[in-house]
Amino acid sequence: MELRRLGSLSAALLTAAALTACSPDLVEADDAKPSAATSSTINPSGAPGGTPDGAGLRLADAIKQMPVAEEKRTGYERDSFKHWVDEDGDGCQTRQEVLIAEAVTAPEQGARCSLTGGSWLSYYDEVEVTDARKLDIDHMVPLAEAWDSGAHAWTPERREAYANDLGSDRSLVAVTAKTNRSKADRGPDAYMPPAESARCTYLEDWIGTKLRWGLSVDEAERTALLDLAAPCEDSVVEYEAAP
Repeated sequence: MELRRLGSLSAALLTAAALTACSPDLVEADDAKPSAATSSTINPSGAPGGTPDGAGLRLADAIKQMPVAEEKRTGYERDSFKHWVDEDGDGCQTRQEVLIAEAVTAPEQGARCSLTGGSWLSYYDEVEVTDARKLDIDHMVPLAEAWDSGAHAWTPERREAYANDLGSDRSLVAVTAKTNRSKADRGPDAYMPPAESARCTYLEDWIGTKLRWGLSVDEAERTALLDLAAPCEDSVVEYEAAP
């Protein structure tokens, strides 16, 4: 998994607190939404990938590259997107993989991918967290929104790949459960992170994820994205198309 972007957010190293992230009583990322390794590398979430030619796109240009289509919610069920899985067979499911990759202070990894200690920075609200049970793994573009925007026509295998996308650091992010559930399945036109410093990054990540997976926008979302992108003059979207 690629290293996570430091970005403009800063965090002090935190005192480790014992936890077991694989424990059955932990909150699973966006399951409760309404509606809808052992290094100490500092690597908060939100890192972009790269465009196929290695060049970035300004936000407005990236928005204009997304196809415009009406949303289609008919037939949506969360079970249509299988998650969390252990794709590489190393004993760690997607949730644990993200927690390990995004840790500010790396947790110790035990049997069956039990994680002890560690600290994280939730970039949505700039909150430092030492208890993984207070973190959700957020699908940057929620599963319901992905369904609406084209995933309804995908195979079950492609939907599973989307729901467990570790190939891009922007697709899945560890954030406080509070912000994740406030977001629910809403897009940037209805929800933006509470931390002002996170907003341009959030737009980059949302747009990059949609471009990576070939997801569409409707007219209302496109208009809202262009308006929200106006203050982010220096923001660039980089992405790689999903396999």
